[in-house]
Amino acid sequence: MRLWPKSLLGQTLAATALALLATQLLSSVLLFRAAEERRETALLNAAAFHLIGGARWGGPEGIREGAPRARSAPRFGREPGSDRRGRRGGRDGLPRRLNYRLADAAPLLPGETRDLAREAALRALLTRQDIAVADVVVTHRSLDADPVAREMAARVPRLRARLARKDRELLVAGLRREGISQWEVARVPIRERENRVVSAIVLQTLVLFAILMVLLWLILRRITRPLAELRARTETFSISGAPSEPLSARGPSDIASLIAAHNAMEARIGAMLDEKDVMLGAIGHDLKTPLAALRVRIEGVEDDEQRARMAATIDELARTLDEILELARVGRADAPPERAELTALAASVVEEFEDMGEPVTLAEGPRINAPVHITWLKRGLRNLVANALRYGGGAHVAVLREGDTIVLRVEDEGPGIPEDRIATMLEPFVRGEASRNRETGGAGLGLTLARAVADQHGGRLVLANRAEGGLRAELRIPA
Repeated sequence: MRLWPKSLLGQTLAATALALLATQLLSSVLLFRAAEERRETALLNAAAFHLIGGARWGGPEGIREGAPRARSAPRFGREPGSDRRGRRGGRDGLPRRLNYRLADAAPLLPGETRDLAREAALRALLTRQDIAVADVVVTHRSLDADPVAREMAARVPRLRARLARKDRELLVAGLRREGISQWEVARVPIRERENRVVSAIVLQTLVLFAILMVLLWLILRRITRPLAELRARTETFSISGAPSEPLSARGPSDIASLIAAHNAMEARIGAMLDEKDVMLGAIGHDLKTPLAALRVRIEGVEDDEQRARMAATIDELARTLDEILELARVGRADAPPERAELTALAASVVEEFEDMGEPVTLAEGPRINAPVHITWLKRGLRNLVANALRYGGGAHVAVLREGDTIVLRVEDEGPGIPEDRIATMLEPFVRGEASRNRETGGAGLGLTLARAVADQHGGRLVLANRAEGGLRAELRIPA
């Protein structure tokens, strides 16, 4: 399965889409990392704020874990993440008595591990605030696993709803100052990651995709549509050889100039082909007339053997002239291709040779229909069969389909062609006497004409020696 498009329009759109996707992915990663860094910085700043301000709120004694808070203890001022409605606690829903407490030991529960990276960052924050740090402990646990939070929820019923979410994480930071044995403990809820950044990036990507793809499609269609018309015209002209109405020179200036140049080239080539046809027609008429006169004059030759040789030479010249004129006319058919059943077409050619008593066979095959130039295709197949009979003594014809290709195959049991001469045999006036029976005739135009017929149909003529001996000639045309 081919995923990458073939057309210029498809490849440009696909490349742009991939580039935009890669850019947005990189932007998403950078923004996510920045959001995580801001989240981590805010978390550590909140912990440092509680540790620094807690001593000021509670005095030297502070709030000991397990002891009720004195009514005379001052309240918090505004703190990061709080609002006026939350003077008794921040937006996290935690009371201030839980944010800062004093303890006799480090706030590390059995089985918990210390967060060394956060400890180093918190120590640096406190040191910058001129705090004499003796030791710092940082860990995290679920809100439900924190004993102080559970105890407070049991004593204060209205806090149970706030502390009921067991999936919330809690950052617990402990500070022991130099010269003091007690630990100051701050608890800060770890906020969940915000998905708004990712959602914004996804929405932004979709909007950019929609706008950019539509604009790019409109621009590329203005370029590729004239190119597609030019390609179709070139294919048609290469097959028919007959110029038609000039294409309208539209699109960007360079594309319009290309179309105008193609129109001029097509007109010149068409004029040259017309002149060639007129010239060949005149040559054929001028040569056939004296040949016919010679054919009449030799009847007066008394020597039968000489007269027969002269007649054979004149007939050979006439056949050669006919083949040259036919070769010049291949590809200049004015009539469009006709849909034909190719097995029946091959059968009609085989019947012509069978009526002359020639050993030609047709293999059974599927019914294959295709638009072809019937007269020219029959002529090409007829030349291949005649070639097989002349050099191989017999011909085996088959019509088959290989994927998107229709194959008209002719095989013989002759001596074949040397591998180094197969390409040369397709050239005009090249005969096979060097490798086959020298008594055979021909002007060396049969295979050339068959190749021209294959080219006319957008296909090719393929020659190959058979492993069991003989030559295989195939007219391979697209289905």
